[in-house]
Amino acid sequence: MKSFEASAQGFEKAPFSPLKPRKKSRPPRNTRRPKTAAMCIKTFCFSGRCPDIKPKRAIGRPNKAGIIDVIDPSTEEAFAVISLGSKEDTDKAVNAAKVAFESWRETSKEERVKLLEKFCEIYNKRWDEMVEAQSMEMGAPLDFASEIHTKMGADISRNTIDILKNFNFEHQFDPKSNNQIRYEPIGVCGLITPWNYPMNQIILKVIPALAAGCTMILKPSEIAPVSAVLFAEIIDEAGFPPGVFNLVNGNGEVVGNHISGHPDIDMVSFTGSTRAGKLIQKNAADTIKKVTLELGGKGGNIVFEDSYPDAVRDGVRTIMSNTGQSCDAPTRMLVQRSIYERAVKEAVDEANKIKVDVASKKGDHIGPLVSKVQYDKVVNLINEGIKEGATLAAGGPDLPNGLNKGYFVKPTIFTDVNNDMKIAREEIFGPVLSIIPFDTEEEAIKITNDTSYGLGNYLQTEDKEKAKRVARKVRAGTVYINGQGAETGAPFGGFKQSGNGREGGLWGFTEYLEVKAITGWN
Repeated sequence: MKSFEASAQGFEKAPFSPLKPRKKSRPPRNTRRPKTAAMCIKTFCFSGRCPDIKPKRAIGRPNKAGIIDVIDPSTEEAFAVISLGSKEDTDKAVNAAKVAFESWRETSKEERVKLLEKFCEIYNKRWDEMVEAQSMEMGAPLDFASEIHTKMGADISRNTIDILKNFNFEHQFDPKSNNQIRYEPIGVCGLITPWNYPMNQIILKVIPALAAGCTMILKPSEIAPVSAVLFAEIIDEAGFPPGVFNLVNGNGEVVGNHISGHPDIDMVSFTGSTRAGKLIQKNAADTIKKVTLELGGKGGNIVFEDSYPDAVRDGVRTIMSNTGQSCDAPTRMLVQRSIYERAVKEAVDEANKIKVDVASKKGDHIGPLVSKVQYDKVVNLINEGIKEGATLAAGGPDLPNGLNKGYFVKPTIFTDVNNDMKIAREEIFGPVLSIIPFDTEEEAIKITNDTSYGLGNYLQTEDKEKAKRVARKVRAGTVYINGQGAETGAPFGGFKQSGNGREGGLWGFTEYLEVKAITGWN
């Protein structure tokens, strides 16, 4: 079996909006760093029972095989250690899920709704802990970790419950037929999630799978595992039966690889890099299991000369949101030549206004990149853009002023970019924007579609008919017009090498169901 790195890159959508937190729908909370930051996380949560994660003095211990530090990207210091699961751990978790499936699949819709509502209740009670975990493990500033990361998980959970309440698992084929249609859970699911939106992506997979009647093994990113363990605690406290949900911490080469090829796993859902997605699909082929993939992106943001006044500034702040670590971020801004010079000035001005600071602070700023590996990748691509002849109009490879440690990168703008440059073709996954001029609508569409990706594209024009016309022609799973974000429950997924299948809402829920036709019913 080939190996892969499941968490080299992770992706999920960023809302098309300024960096300012969304309007709060819940009382403000006093989120702060814990007094004791060091904790030890055991190998896996298995049979619905989670390991002890009480704080322990574990900092400073030397790394050894199977043990890795969890690094705070703002400080470059370890704040937790995690022991990595093995193939044997994965086998135990799969067996537990397989056994539990026989009873869980028979539970009523009402039973599942009750448990999921209990989950939501506990999730809200432990909101601050979830904010804390995500802020420390992947560098999201506290306000952003609360009002985007944690809130998205809560919204998805409530939306899934509503879908489950109204879903008809069995119905007549048509009024004149004696054929019956049934929707049944697909079985044991292997769920592999990224680090860039840790809780959003876990909930986007786990909660619909539970609602559908599936059992599962979750492998979160080893870079951001703490929120996943907290999630497992909440699942356990909510009272889900043993074996229904299983958490196995580990890396892609061992645990992820074993999950994707395991003969007793019926479906794999993966979010991460396109490279890893290809390997997962190949590894799953021998067992003919269902594979859904949400992969990379290189979104184009078409700004026409008749765009709304703040279109350029909003586009800049959207790409910089989550420090550029979003799969559908609009990393290529295509600007009509008649407004190109003005747009460049606005983009540079807006980029220079964006503050960069540590994740432990509240406020409207961006935090660090998630890891040293990601930092090196982004800095190397910035330097590559300079070598290719693009104009570095803002930012650059140096650390922001006042920050001498941490994986921080300045909001960076490249101008005079053409679509053949490396910075215009590779997914950078950092706060780096390339601005490309165009003349005609047809040229803009051609440049936008000239990529192997097709996850999210954006367009800005006050001509509604032109917006609809262009939206139909650009190839992507989602098209965002004039800064309007997608509703909770809208389908999310890609065209081309951005993946297959859909997550979110009814579309994401039905991914975990098989369709059965029964004849002679009446």
